[in-house]
Amino acid sequence: MKYELKKWLMAGWPLFVAVGLQAQDVLRDYIDEGLNNNIVLKEKQVALDKSLLALKEAKSLFLPSTNFETVYNLAGGGRSIDIPVGDLMNPVYQTLNSLTNSNKFPMVSNTSEKLLPNNFYDARVKTTMPLLNPEIRINQQIKYQQTQLQQNEIDIYKRELVKEIRLAYYNFLLATEAIGIFESALDVVSQNVKQNRSLLANGKGLPAYVARAESEVKAVESQLESARNEQKNAQAYFNFLLNQPLGRSITTAYSIHPDSLYNGLLKTEDNIANREELKSLQVAAGINDNIVKMNRSFRVPKLNAFLDLGSQGFDFKVNDKTLFYLAGIQGTIPIFQGRRNLYKIGQAKLDGKNLSLQTEQTKQQLQLAAYTSRNNALSTYSNYQASLQRLEAARQYFKLIDRGYREGVNSFIEFLDARNQLTGSQLQVNINKYKLAGAVAEYERQTSSYTIHQ
Repeated sequence: MKYELKKWLMAGWPLFVAVGLQAQDVLRDYIDEGLNNNIVLKEKQVALDKSLLALKEAKSLFLPSTNFETVYNLAGGGRSIDIPVGDLMNPVYQTLNSLTNSNKFPMVSNTSEKLLPNNFYDARVKTTMPLLNPEIRINQQIKYQQTQLQQNEIDIYKRELVKEIRLAYYNFLLATEAIGIFESALDVVSQNVKQNRSLLANGKGLPAYVARAESEVKAVESQLESARNEQKNAQAYFNFLLNQPLGRSITTAYSIHPDSLYNGLLKTEDNIANREELKSLQVAAGINDNIVKMNRSFRVPKLNAFLDLGSQGFDFKVNDKTLFYLAGIQGTIPIFQGRRNLYKIGQAKLDGKNLSLQTEQTKQQLQLAAYTSRNNALSTYSNYQASLQRLEAARQYFKLIDRGYREGVNSFIEFLDARNQLTGSQLQVNINKYKLAGAVAEYERQTSSYTIHQ
């Protein structure tokens, strides 16, 4: 995105005005970029996607479950059962042969069958479906609440990231404007060196004044270099938050209006109801309630329906005699479990009391944080207004001393003092302005009042 920038020298520091662009959208675009690119946020999104899959898994427990099951047995030895077929049937057969005067009914021997089947297979398609199981429904609710916790964690990190991006951007602008202030001061002291050298050449100056003026140039150059280094560091940290190359250029087409920020603060209240931390505690309390319900559900019988379709036989034979179906309903009714479920219910209730106390404490802490951050912002605005007055006084004082110094009325020391006062006042106004913007960003974080697009 290209911006046309016009640089104006105003009140001793540079301001930038974007042509054809709403300056406030610049920071908003950077925030959106940071939310899209931040690696930690992407990791948390993966955790949320995992929770959503867990919720779908919980919903699937209501559906029938079908499996193919098969067993093949080879057996030898073991217990057996004797079947006295001969003892039972041979007397009957003898009588029949006598009556018919024939041998149509031969004698049979007693037999013995192994209890372990040999060369036996059992293959079936088994379908089961829960008919009555409160734990499945409660588990689904818990999974849904866990996805809410994951979403709240993402929202909490987003708000913290937005605050850090705003503060980092303000620090960059602060360093940038400080560069402009020191560049302006460097122009003044450089011009003063020329004047003192000219006076010395004409026999009206002193070598000490020239040396002092030159040392002031070196001092301002050192301050300018420090400001440029701070700007580079602020630029690197800002791009780090946006997951961009550290040296990428940053648009400075952004303006801060302290009066508007102050008026906005006066209209706000310390409302912490939107804090995601409180929402997470409420969700956690809901999860605990569902755990209590799940533990109490042990009293409810559990019913499952099942249907088996398959084949059983020897030597892998499949015919109308081996095919079978088996259907039924299976029920489980708890009778005695050593009061374990009652103990679990008691533990869950105590967890609920602990969550209630934790919620109350968190509310008080968040309320205090919002209250103090708002007061800090209002105090910062007062400091900003006071620094504006000092800047105006310093500017008028410097004009008088500079004119008097040129006319020979004021001394060189007075000129340096006036110049230092002007530079310090400009820096202080600049610092207080961005302190106010940062304090407002902190207050909006404490009240979750900043609107996040995503």
